[in-house]
Amino acid sequence: MGLRTPLYDNHLKMGAKIVDFGGWDMPLHYGSQIEEHHQVRKDCGMFDVSHMNVVDVKGANVRGFFRLLLANNVDKLKTKGKALYSCMLTAKGGVIDDLIVYYMDDQWFRVVMNAATREKDMVWVNAAAKEFGGLTVTPRNDMAMIAVQGPKAKEKVYQALGEALRAPAGALKPFHAVTVGELFIATTGYTGEDGFEIILPAKAASFTWQMLREAGVPPIGLGARDTLRLEAGMNLYGADMDETTSPLESGLAWTVALEPTDRKFIGREVLDKQKAQGVPQQLVGLVLEGKGMLRNHQKVVCNGTGEGEITSGSFSPTLNQAIALARVPAAVKTGDRCIVDLRGKSATVRVVTYPFVRHGKSCIST
Repeated sequence: MGLRTPLYDNHLKMGAKIVDFGGWDMPLHYGSQIEEHHQVRKDCGMFDVSHMNVVDVKGANVRGFFRLLLANNVDKLKTKGKALYSCMLTAKGGVIDDLIVYYMDDQWFRVVMNAATREKDMVWVNAAAKEFGGLTVTPRNDMAMIAVQGPKAKEKVYQALGEALRAPAGALKPFHAVTVGELFIATTGYTGEDGFEIILPAKAASFTWQMLREAGVPPIGLGARDTLRLEAGMNLYGADMDETTSPLESGLAWTVALEPTDRKFIGREVLDKQKAQGVPQQLVGLVLEGKGMLRNHQKVVCNGTGEGEITSGSFSPTLNQAIALARVPAAVKTGDRCIVDLRGKSATVRVVTYPFVRHGKSCIST
């Protein structure tokens, strides 16, 4: 038996197929992964993401702490509630984890980290925090997290949880958060659609889940969450990046702030060298030309430039074709054709710029 979120019994009642996910018993789907995927793209759905690691870091020098800890620069966060996506790096520039940090006030930052990396993340964060006197690092195990995503997500959240949310939550710009009573509501997500991620007391999770269901928001499992994030071109930790790859090799250069040059963050020296010398590999999008399925770890042969590997591959329900993220030689260009071995048969893939889908529409140029 794995770890269980406060919504585990709700998943069983709704007929979920439960699987192990990083040590957690989580819903893979509630009947049809494909239908759940389309539901989010066309209407909305809700995800139990209570397994994510929510941590509050507080203290007088909390901003200085995150300036050291993260590759992105928290000095960009000037408005209360503003969020920042970043990677936390080893001294060798490898990605320990990718996370979102929210600036709540001058002495309080909230961080949401991945579930599967929880133990090593907390060891790293606590060790770094010791260098900054007076900081408190508090895992919020008393909280749950529900993501409601899709074009109709916001309206249905207001319907389910009350019109009082409309003014404060509706005024949020993308990648911002606000507290309304005991609810922490953020305009973040992992699907490429509009919606909210809601952090709330664990004791209120089951009731809130049911209220959303009664407002017409069906539950969505991890299977559809993965195809939605892949279509949106969003990295998955452990697949598209890990401690052996840097953000510059993982399509995450936009999350690295090398200015100002006097900001010393963990892993900076390696990234400075990579920036100056260029990285040997890059993350690109692939679209299969023809029938078949692209899977993780399949070899990609790029004529004249070398070989690469698919890091995330699947069938795209929205595009009705196989797509993938792949780490390939830096010389590969958008529009190039490469070869993938599909169970002994050579198949042609076209290199494209991701995301593949945004707000339900194809982003791939023909």
